[in-house]
Amino acid sequence: MDGVPALDEPLKKILGGNTAKVMADHLDLHTVGDLLHHYPRRYAERGELTRLADLPLDEHVTVVAQVAKAAMKTFNHGKGVRLEVVVTDGSGSLTLVFFGRGAYAREKELLPGRRGMFAGKVSVFNRTRQLLHPDYELLDRESGSEAAESFANQMVPIYPACKQFQAWKLTKAVSTLLDLFEAENWEHIVDPLPAALREGRALADLPDAFRKVHRPRSKADIDYARDRLKWDEAFVLQVALARRRHADAQLPAVPRRPAPGGLLDAFDARLPFTLTDGQRKVSAEIFDDLATDHPMHRLLQGEVGSGKTLVALRAMLGVVDAGGQAAMLAPTEVLAQQHHRSITEMMGELAEGGMLGGAEQGTKVVLLTGSMGVPARRQALLDLVTGEAGIVIGTHALIEDKVRFHDLGLVVVDEQHRFGVEQRDALRAKGDSQGEKRTPHLLVMTATPIPRTVAMTVFGDLETSVLDQLPAGRSPIATHVVPAKDKPHFLARAWERVREEVEGGHQAYVVCPRIGDEPEETKKKAGASKKDETPGEDEGPDGERRPPLAVLDIAERLTAGALGGLRVEVLHGRMQPDAKDDVMRRFAAGEVDVLVATTVIEVGVNVPNATVMVIMDADRFGVSQLHQLRGRVGRGSAAGLCLLVSEASEASPARARLNAVAGTLDGFELSRIDLEQRREGDVLGQAQSGVRSSLRMLAVIDDEEVIAAAREEAAAVVAADPELDGFPALRTALDALLDDERERYLDKG
Repeated sequence: MDGVPALDEPLKKILGGNTAKVMADHLDLHTVGDLLHHYPRRYAERGELTRLADLPLDEHVTVVAQVAKAAMKTFNHGKGVRLEVVVTDGSGSLTLVFFGRGAYAREKELLPGRRGMFAGKVSVFNRTRQLLHPDYELLDRESGSEAAESFANQMVPIYPACKQFQAWKLTKAVSTLLDLFEAENWEHIVDPLPAALREGRALADLPDAFRKVHRPRSKADIDYARDRLKWDEAFVLQVALARRRHADAQLPAVPRRPAPGGLLDAFDARLPFTLTDGQRKVSAEIFDDLATDHPMHRLLQGEVGSGKTLVALRAMLGVVDAGGQAAMLAPTEVLAQQHHRSITEMMGELAEGGMLGGAEQGTKVVLLTGSMGVPARRQALLDLVTGEAGIVIGTHALIEDKVRFHDLGLVVVDEQHRFGVEQRDALRAKGDSQGEKRTPHLLVMTATPIPRTVAMTVFGDLETSVLDQLPAGRSPIATHVVPAKDKPHFLARAWERVREEVEGGHQAYVVCPRIGDEPEETKKKAGASKKDETPGEDEGPDGERRPPLAVLDIAERLTAGALGGLRVEVLHGRMQPDAKDDVMRRFAAGEVDVLVATTVIEVGVNVPNATVMVIMDADRFGVSQLHQLRGRVGRGSAAGLCLLVSEASEASPARARLNAVAGTLDGFELSRIDLEQRREGDVLGQAQSGVRSSLRMLAVIDDEEVIAAAREEAAAVVAADPELDGFPALRTALDALLDDERERYLDKG
């Protein structure tokens, strides 16, 4: 090949078709740039041996170790042979096992004192950890080769690899690329970071960063390269978000200032409590945004029970005061119905505008869901298009083409992560009315506290308001882990506590991860879905983890046993909407003692009389989800109790997660723990975008300073040059980041 390759050059042109296909199929590496940005996971220094004592079972690993001894053994009365090689690192040992004729060839290579890289799946035989027929690469062959000398005389990069393409093969592939670039002095490599930024922050240029991350001579080289490469990821992403904020600021919107003495003032006057300082502060931020002639883009996040719905309602009433309409989009019918019920209760006669008995300055509050009957749906649509209804609360049914508004001024999206960008945009597009292009203001709510760094990275195009103060009168929630396998009498005591609460006039939730009555293959899939998370837990004789406990099974068991005689009902997503609403209404009215449910009650459900929650198979839920579920109790004057039932062993990571939840009520602290334990994934949303993670070097929890500084630099660049005409290399990097899927994900406006 002539000249140095471009970063978008297909790997097959450099490395050959077969190698490139394996890398593409199993590592999602397709181009020269993909491979150069596939950074080592760690490095082994010459003379350093990695810890074998910490190897996980049933995982494919690569280790650097030294041969301690090797022995050829026979079995099956001398008919078979196997080579057993013990390698060590000083912390522990590992046995490599080879069978058959190949054992003799390996016996000549794997001599005591030899050091190498060994890759395979860790298993146990006779209480000894072993790798069966591992691939290996010796690092100190006496005959010597360029690759071996390179390994022996430098820090050894250990790349994220797979069974089909080992770490040392990646090392050789990267080395091939680096040699090509070095031969041509890295021409055609364009640096996305502006020169002034690199100089001002004392950052390496891109070729130097590639050299030092892939061929470091010292730990200082690695740190220098990482500092630069973190900036690449943080800065390009923040530029994308800054450009989104700039574009949003150019959109036209109608200022919405609440009229004095109107609906909002009447609502505030009827509140039986005073707003918290946090609620007043956040409301002021929202009303300042609503008064501008460009659309608000604000994220409202806060603790469970901090009053986000109240703050959102006041914003909606302010928009209605100003002559507009407001729509709240909820992810489920249960939540939409709950919001409609609680909002109309809070508003009283103010929610009956134009109706007999309604207040003079009131408005209609309508519900719109997919399961509504035709007459009710027709009336709701009529109320929206004529402007009779100032507020509508609904599910995805709000997005349908038939839904028209008189003057949509505000869209509130509850639990925004459950909606696709297209759904949010489809609702906001309904702000175009009366022949004018109008963009409604947008308020996005989440009940999951988000660390500041994640908010800057994922929601960097939204201004953020935080409610971290609970209203007066909220009761504390005690949380305890119930080790059902180790101490079954603890579980029996848990059901006694539920009965005691009910006999004391209160109610209870029991939450299960599964509905029940699924096909057998679904159960098996559910049982295996989290095996990697807590290997060895709840395993049956076939080695598979048992399926999660189910609502229908647990409800039947409790009715016939521990909670016999109590009024036990079920609630789950497969029920008909009317049936779900009926159960929730009766539970809220105190006609149901114990509600056995799935996570449909995770957010928005408000029954102050419910004081205890038992979460079955709690280790099957994420940290933040457990925190949300727990927030359904302790909402009244009586103290709340949350019991996390698990069969996970005391030393398992699953129990560590549960202990963390039991140890604090601080949702922001738990969100940090959750993020750290999930290893972040793709903060752009791998589930939403369906593409490989964009963040390879940047850690959104640990690199807060880099992210904050990159946000400032990006804002300055975009303010001076929104189209990036003066930064063609940055524009190229931005295009590479923002493929169509990512562009839609970032486009929250």
